[in-house]
Amino acid sequence: SQPSSNSFKFFPLGGGNEVGRSCHILQYKGKTIMLDAGVHPAHQGMASLPFYDDFDLETVDILLISHFHLDHAASLPYVMQRTPFKGRVFMTHPTKAIYRWLLRDFVRVTSIGTDPASAEESLYTDEDLVESFDKIETIDYHSTIEVNGIKFTAFHAGHVLGAAMFQIEIAGLKVLFTGDYSREMDRHLNSAEVPPQSSDVLIVESTFGTATHEPRLHREKKLTQLIHSTVGKGGRVLMPVFALGRAQELMLVLDEYWQNHAEELGNGQVPIYYASDLARKCMSVYQTYVNMMNDDIRKKFRNSQSNPFIFKNIAYLKNLDDFEDFGPSVMLASPGMLQSGLSRDLLERWCPEEKNLVLITGYSVEGTMAKYIILEPDTIPSVNNPEVSVPRRCQVEEISFA
Repeated sequence: SQPSSNSFKFFPLGGGNEVGRSCHILQYKGKTIMLDAGVHPAHQGMASLPFYDDFDLETVDILLISHFHLDHAASLPYVMQRTPFKGRVFMTHPTKAIYRWLLRDFVRVTSIGTDPASAEESLYTDEDLVESFDKIETIDYHSTIEVNGIKFTAFHAGHVLGAAMFQIEIAGLKVLFTGDYSREMDRHLNSAEVPPQSSDVLIVESTFGTATHEPRLHREKKLTQLIHSTVGKGGRVLMPVFALGRAQELMLVLDEYWQNHAEELGNGQVPIYYASDLARKCMSVYQTYVNMMNDDIRKKFRNSQSNPFIFKNIAYLKNLDDFEDFGPSVMLASPGMLQSGLSRDLLERWCPEEKNLVLITGYSVEGTMAKYIILEPDTIPSVNNPEVSVPRRCQVEEISFA
């Protein structure tokens, strides 16, 4: 017998009991809502997708994307272009602006080295991305949209620029979906809000549900002291970061510290680099949406001519060939999981030396190099030649700003 459509149903198609490929379905009173459409960072191609085959996507009325990170948003073009899905898609303005660059980069990175014959492995093309982008609609914080009997409102989630929690109302039932959120004040974002109207059902992100976070100022102090002592010994610091999100917060922290300790740091003798073309492209988005950030950073934009996102002590590094690796330095490089790319190349270059430091500042997903390096193995496999083992003698520290 068919269960009545009066019961509330929740299906996690991904990210239910794992971190990665977040995607959830809600059903109530004949309405179907999909929340997020991510990929799993430890897998590739079709294997990285949520379990879309287990659900009839044609029945989905609306799809809400909480924020631009890949584990929450990177399979959206696949859903929109390669499945029977025909619902409407909503996200905040900054999410849409950054999502565009982020996914172009994702397409490029995931299809590098695949010969055209095996291009089937890439989940979607640049054309798919452009077509899907034009169909995405945006929602402002604190505004409510109604789509055939489903009302939803966006609130600040405090996780990254543009991150939203959605309060959804169907036939009087209110559901709050938090997405990834943070109640902690930081240098540039508002913290997660508590919606003025209470909810009947709470769907809450709980990666750190049982963790106790050290106070932020402790973590910042530990971070800057570790980095200072490493460069003081002539060492190099590698901070693998996701191109967007906490990286911008860490840059605000380091830029300020370098400014305040210029003399001890040899007056500009110790460079900080940020190796991500993607982040450079997206900085203009950060400039544009500063009105969605907290009062503290908005004041800095207004009062002085000092734009906090124009860093005084951090230089962009377009590619590794331009990098003269002679003395101590600090490098924020993506990707954050050290699976491939620039951060992995630097890891292999720097990990044989004891004086160097790898600093893991985010959440490390099972099955990735970031997770493995925390165990301080004696060697790591070389990414371009898995037969070759690279000795690991560098220091490894984890201070989570996730």
